[in-house]
Amino acid sequence: MDTMVQPSILPSAPDRARALQPLLDAEGPEMDRRREATPAVVEGLVENDMLRLLLPRSLGGQEIHLLDFCKTTEAIAWGDASIGWFVNQSNVCVASSAAAMPHDAAAAIFDGPRTGLAWGAKHNQSKAIRVDGGYRLTGTWSYLSGGRHTKWIGAHSAVQNPDGTPHIRHGRPDDRSFLFLRSKAAIIDDWQVLGLRGTGSDTYSVEDLFVPDEHAPARDAIEERRVTGPLYSISSHLMYATGFCGVALGLGRRMLETYTELARGKQGRASVTPMARNNAVQKEIGQMEARLSAARAFLHEAVCQAYDAAAAGSLNLDHRMRLRLATTHAMNEATDVSVACYRGAGTTAILDSAPFERRLRDALSVSQHLQAMPAHLEMVGRHIIGTENVAQFL
Repeated sequence: MDTMVQPSILPSAPDRARALQPLLDAEGPEMDRRREATPAVVEGLVENDMLRLLLPRSLGGQEIHLLDFCKTTEAIAWGDASIGWFVNQSNVCVASSAAAMPHDAAAAIFDGPRTGLAWGAKHNQSKAIRVDGGYRLTGTWSYLSGGRHTKWIGAHSAVQNPDGTPHIRHGRPDDRSFLFLRSKAAIIDDWQVLGLRGTGSDTYSVEDLFVPDEHAPARDAIEERRVTGPLYSISSHLMYATGFCGVALGLGRRMLETYTELARGKQGRASVTPMARNNAVQKEIGQMEARLSAARAFLHEAVCQAYDAAAAGSLNLDHRMRLRLATTHAMNEATDVSVACYRGAGTTAILDSAPFERRLRDALSVSQHLQAMPAHLEMVGRHIIGTENVAQFL
């Protein structure tokens, strides 16, 4: 059995994440090549108990404040974005599942520092047929981020009755997450992508797999929440958004720091002055610092407002909309900063040996995620105006 320092006497999660940065930085190119975390990095995550950050304390987790969580993914992504992505994905999967499962079933799955969970996006072609004691699950899903390093994985599907009609629970169609051993799935190694290569986000499928009731939580159904606490009143969508936003900010910060260091000593061939004395470069760096810092401050404010409201039992649509706005805005601001740093670095930036190229690919890949989509801004704008709206991913 793994031996761990008890969470109560560990350094804070952001501090532990910062301590991992040298390892992540050194292993980054190899993880990019292998398309998965290296054994050294996996052990580093386990030793620093980074996979139980949001797990309820009643199950041996740390249940940290959401603000500390986004600071943690930011610090990890400064070292390597793929691992920041993995840490966010796994922790939110664990938290949203465990909070909706029977205690004994959750305890059996999430039973130590090597606990982890991965799943992919919901697929409309999947089906889960309601049967006695559970479900028969069939389908194919993609984006199993971190799934090469977890014993358990999951999948989302709408539930059908045996006659093919939608199963209704709590007055609405029944959507569930189904947890099963990774060994039960067929894994398809198709993760050939621009960036975030180290996440190993494979495709996977199961055919007529029986999943018992206790392993089929409805992750965002208030009616089935079994664990109280502010974290578990915030939807998995907004927890994902907060953590992935931290990843984008960590990338942007690393790129800006690297560009600033370059500017201190480089003479551009097309410029008559060194970069450090170039007014345009000076202004650009000042503006990027302001954009990144302002976006981060807005994120932290919105996170704390939502968390405090959840703790007080008063979390409402306004809080959720504001957190959605802050996360979407910051992800896009951080991406713009990363792109500007790459362009400002000139030909230096294209070299594999330089710290720009891989992180630009990661930043652009982060920006393509659902959590960064401009449609969220339109939804929040409609909410502010008070016009007809469809509230989703909240």
